[in-house]
Amino acid sequence: MLGRTDSRRRLLALLVLFIVGSAALVTRTAYWQVVRGAELTEKAEAQTTVTIEVPSRRGEIYDRTGTVLLATSVDRDRLVAAPDQLTPDQATQTADELEGILALDEAGAATLRERLDSDKAYVVLAHGIEPDVSERIRQASRAERIFGISLESEPERVYPQAGGGPDSSLAAHLLGFVNRENVGQYGVEQYYQDLLAGTPRVVVASRDINGRAMPETAQVKSPGSIGEDLTLTIDASLQLAVEQELLAAWIADKAKSASAVVMDPYTGEVYAEATYPSYDANHYRSVAASAPERFMDPVVANVYEPGSVFKLMTATSALEAGTVTRTTKIKDVGTLRLDGGRTKIDNADRKGMGRITFEDGIAYSRNVVAAKVALSLGDTLAESSAMLYDTWTKLGYGNPTGIDVAGEVGGIVRDPGITPWREIDLANAAFGQGVAVTPIQLATAYSALLNGGTLVEPHVVKTIGVNDVSRATRGYVVDPAVLPDLIRLMEHVVEEVPFYRERTQVPGYYVGGKTGTAQIWDVTANDGRGAWKHNLFNYSFIGYIAREKGVPDLVVAVRIEEGRPTVARVGQLEMPVMSFELFRRIASDAMATPDLLTYRPASLHPTPADR
Repeated sequence: MLGRTDSRRRLLALLVLFIVGSAALVTRTAYWQVVRGAELTEKAEAQTTVTIEVPSRRGEIYDRTGTVLLATSVDRDRLVAAPDQLTPDQATQTADELEGILALDEAGAATLRERLDSDKAYVVLAHGIEPDVSERIRQASRAERIFGISLESEPERVYPQAGGGPDSSLAAHLLGFVNRENVGQYGVEQYYQDLLAGTPRVVVASRDINGRAMPETAQVKSPGSIGEDLTLTIDASLQLAVEQELLAAWIADKAKSASAVVMDPYTGEVYAEATYPSYDANHYRSVAASAPERFMDPVVANVYEPGSVFKLMTATSALEAGTVTRTTKIKDVGTLRLDGGRTKIDNADRKGMGRITFEDGIAYSRNVVAAKVALSLGDTLAESSAMLYDTWTKLGYGNPTGIDVAGEVGGIVRDPGITPWREIDLANAAFGQGVAVTPIQLATAYSALLNGGTLVEPHVVKTIGVNDVSRATRGYVVDPAVLPDLIRLMEHVVEEVPFYRERTQVPGYYVGGKTGTAQIWDVTANDGRGAWKHNLFNYSFIGYIAREKGVPDLVVAVRIEEGRPTVARVGQLEMPVMSFELFRRIASDAMATPDLLTYRPASLHPTPADR
């Protein structure tokens, strides 16, 4: 008889084994279901669903009238794919086919293949596809020459108004553009990106066998919000006229660029702001490939030595200090030696006019007169330097004005409290050399000299949606008592000097301002030692135009960059279109623009000029 094969010990061991195994299975199951359940669910959903962000309608941009559309969006197709659903052969065939349909260059083709080679469930292959190209893609998909792709509608930014010159859209520098990711670049589009873009609508949808989203299964995960519309302070008709004037001056003067800004000196509203050469924001990609520097707005982002337009800053400082009056006599000599004879400055014509009044020194733009006045501001060189520097900073130089466009810079202003100025430094500063500013800073500072002494904040957006945008001023920065004399100085420039009078005054209106002609330092010349550029100058004019004497209506700042004079003699650098002539044309265009100006009787002016 065979012996028994079971035993209590063996059964107990088996029982323990079963218990341990069951516990391990339960623990493992709990781990996957509880600890990593959410992760597994997410991965399962990722294999069967796709999350799509649908850009919201971007806000539109209008001119100040609310009737001229400057920027809007239209529907275009974007091409998307589900690379994780493609075999290597399908991905290669799809890439080969799409290269031809989309007419991609070598770099574009490489990017396409890289995206199709990923393991992502959803990638964007191309944006802004035209209807005829979309149809070719659909045909290729139906013929199974391409796999795992679909077309989705998306908005594309367009700028419908033609600019004032060839290959440009209206106010391109001011507006900027929107890239393929619906992100604003430069100008208003970048500055107000969050408001204009809104938030995208997020949709979750099941995927079909080819990995494409099935519209009938779409569920809204987040509704998003539409972008806000903007109404600018810009007048479209004046903007176009200014761009045309700049184009003409740029061509005639063979300049590197020509810029202008027209502004209300009381509110800071910018009515027109332009530079030529410009660009077409509808074709920003081709501009980026050939001339990306065009995107920078010289009015706010390009600093330069302004030259004699800064003599009004010296006059402001001196009149406030009481060291001169308009009729103070100052001896003008051709050359002024400084720093113990080691340095010197010259008048443009290297000549002196003898004893002349301060206002004649400003009108005839005598460097020596401006330098003498600056050197006499205080009892010492350090005190005089500090006083002029203080005037600059009060008027906003050295800091951004706060204008609501992207890319503004603050300029370059050396503080004599950190690095003491020599006599030559103060003398040069008196007539706008050794300091770098932007045209918008000049327009803002001159506005304070014209509006009663208040430093306004220039701006280009009037309303967001239906709400007006409130703007703060930075208080009085100039003693109101000296403002009548400053306005009179500007008038005297265009009344006293025949050369200016004949080309600046506008029949039926009152004008005033100051010219500036500045040499340009080339840091790359002489093997990096630097030198003045030959026969190239920066020409400026900052001035005002008024319907009533002593009550300026508009400030206009003009800059012609690297203008090439056709008459180049000592003290005479003439071009076909001088900066003050360009001012006259633009100021005339502005005054002829309907419904642009607010009536300001002299009695309401903060500090009417005393005549």
